[in-house]
Amino acid sequence: MWILMYVFSYSISPVATNDKADWRLHPTVVFQEFTTEERCKSAKTTLEASLKDAGTKLRSGLEDLKALGKGDPAQIIIAYNVECLPK
Repeated sequence: MWILMYVFSYSISPVATNDKADWRLHPTVVFQEFTTEERCKSAKTTLEASLKDAGTKLRSGLEDLKALGKGDPAQIIIAYNVECLPK
């Protein structure tokens, strides 16, 4: 058995929100079992592409807000890690 583990986190600058607290990470951790390493690695590749696209879309939306004077891509941190691990 193989375990696909991924962690996706983001943080938004307090300057970009009404919350004036420090930057806060909002992590999501997911585990999924696979019967073979090949299936796990295939899912990993697909997931990594999807997470990369999500970050690009989010930053694009912030660019639109920046043009209106409402936001800036520098005000968000996006990070992810995807691993296939033997069980």
